[in-house]
Amino acid sequence: MYSGLMSTQDRLIETTQDLLWERGYGGTSPKAIQQQAGVGQGSMYHHFDGKPDLAAAALQRSAEQLRALAEEQLGGPGTAYQRIAAYLGREREVLRGCRIGRMAQDPEVIADPRLRAPVEETLGWLRTRIAQVVAEGQAAGDLAAGPDPDDTAAAIVAVVQGGYVLARAAGSPEPFHRAVRGALALLRTS
Repeated sequence: MYSGLMSTQDRLIETTQDLLWERGYGGTSPKAIQQQAGVGQGSMYHHFDGKPDLAAAALQRSAEQLRALAEEQLGGPGTAYQRIAAYLGREREVLRGCRIGRMAQDPEVIADPRLRAPVEETLGWLRTRIAQVVAEGQAAGDLAAGPDPDDTAAAIVAVVQGGYVLARAAGSPEPFHRAVRGALALLRTS
């Protein structure tokens, strides 16, 4: 499953990222992590103090990856509208949901400040970054000057996260795509 080039620590983190995304914190056992990563218990506890420590590292890596992906579109070329459209339209595993957004719905993650921090920080970063793009677009005349950039950014993040929920509930990516098309239409007419 993993190449010999990936370190044991990286295999554990990557495996935990996938299991958290698939099963949530409560459904991710140390044994499942070890089995899927192909490592023994001693190796896991050599690198991490326990499941919470490993989960924190996995959530932090997921957060970093999400920010990097978002920045590719939001910081890329084009008008503000085009960059927001690129962010909203980028390829996603819609039916799996957001690695970070799903953790906001996990009671064990939210109850633990160390696990909640990367979730809260990443969603906050995303709102701030989108608000910057909206403000740039308003200043350039690409987007209407009226709506508050922070409110618009919060709505865009809500469209993405809510779109994931609607898609998962329907068992189809179409509700997500409808939400994105609706958000883009509102931005266009604003």
